[in-house]
Amino acid sequence: MLWLPEGARCEKALLAGKRLHFPLYTAPNMVGRAQTAARRVDDDIAWKEGTLREPVLVTGAAGFIGMHVARRLLVDGRDVVGVDNLNAYYDPRLKAARISELEAFANFRFEKADIADRKAISELFAAHRFPHVVHLAAQAGVRHSLIDPHAYADANLTGFLNVLEGCRHTQCRHLVYASSSSVYGANTRVPFRASDNVDHPLSLYGATKKANELMAHAYAHLFALPATGLRFFTVYGPWGRPDMAMWLFADAIIAGRPIKLFNEGRMRRDFTYIDDAVEAVVRLVPRPPAPDPAWSGEAPDPATSRAPWHVYNIGNSQPVEVSEVVRLIEAAIGKPAARKLWPMQPGDVPETCADVADLERAVGFRPKTPIGEGIGRFIDWFVRFHRK
Repeated sequence: MLWLPEGARCEKALLAGKRLHFPLYTAPNMVGRAQTAARRVDDDIAWKEGTLREPVLVTGAAGFIGMHVARRLLVDGRDVVGVDNLNAYYDPRLKAARISELEAFANFRFEKADIADRKAISELFAAHRFPHVVHLAAQAGVRHSLIDPHAYADANLTGFLNVLEGCRHTQCRHLVYASSSSVYGANTRVPFRASDNVDHPLSLYGATKKANELMAHAYAHLFALPATGLRFFTVYGPWGRPDMAMWLFADAIIAGRPIKLFNEGRMRRDFTYIDDAVEAVVRLVPRPPAPDPAWSGEAPDPATSRAPWHVYNIGNSQPVEVSEVVRLIEAAIGKPAARKLWPMQPGDVPETCADVADLERAVGFRPKTPIGEGIGRFIDWFVRFHRK
């Protein structure tokens, strides 16, 4: 596990059959380990004191989680550059409305760009040299990956590679990126632990998110890029996505249409309120992962590494049956739902539940908003938004 500096010299030596020996995660023309550690401590202090003026890049800023993370950073006094392509996966007017919320802040700048556009993303990184990157742009949705798989390859693989390259060439000090609970795939032991093996995805979407974790690890190993992956568990709340269950149920109940309950409503999900997800993200941004000196290649921990790389679960750790979610939405709206029972859909799993002990140890926080409280806030926003 070696960093091979000075590519031309290394290539020449390797072709000559010579063995090269270099220290882990160091290279010429870069600060030493002690200096890097000191810089990260300084960053952490500056972040907490609000004196770090370098902009934070938030990709997917017009998306659900991206908009909330960007707004929280702006409220905290950070300068934020938001990137999004405003595609038509769902109504672009909702995405534009989210950006309008962010543009109320003087310290926000929006760049319309597609992360799959190599030239545009390279130029963006060269112009700003972001010290912190929160990468939330992606093609989301388990079921849609059966319909348009190439969109997932473009956004989640090519797009993520472009972000990694941007971070690598501008000495980004911490990349925080969205993974997903979908990486757990065929796993059935709950709660899901970040240290569990996740080699059996059940959807292309889940496979691309697992690929993101592997790609980030390669860059952490090769280029000492600190990278933290966040496995989000069914995030919901105000400004949510129209393709997700909470929105679909609320919209159908208000309109008097029947709702679809897959697996006859007997699926359990670890619903995580958006404010809790955001709190976890902003606490992790100024805390780049350090190499784990206890990590062993003979008994590898899938959640950590000898490289500066880590993955965390972001979940409420309290799975709720979907039929109970419907009941809570009915109560919040004050109207019963008409139900249509459907079988389990391809790519779906019967239950998700996050073990967040690692997250709590790292940042002193764990998601905890009760599902009834979170649904009440979502319905309040949903009704007001649709009255505009």
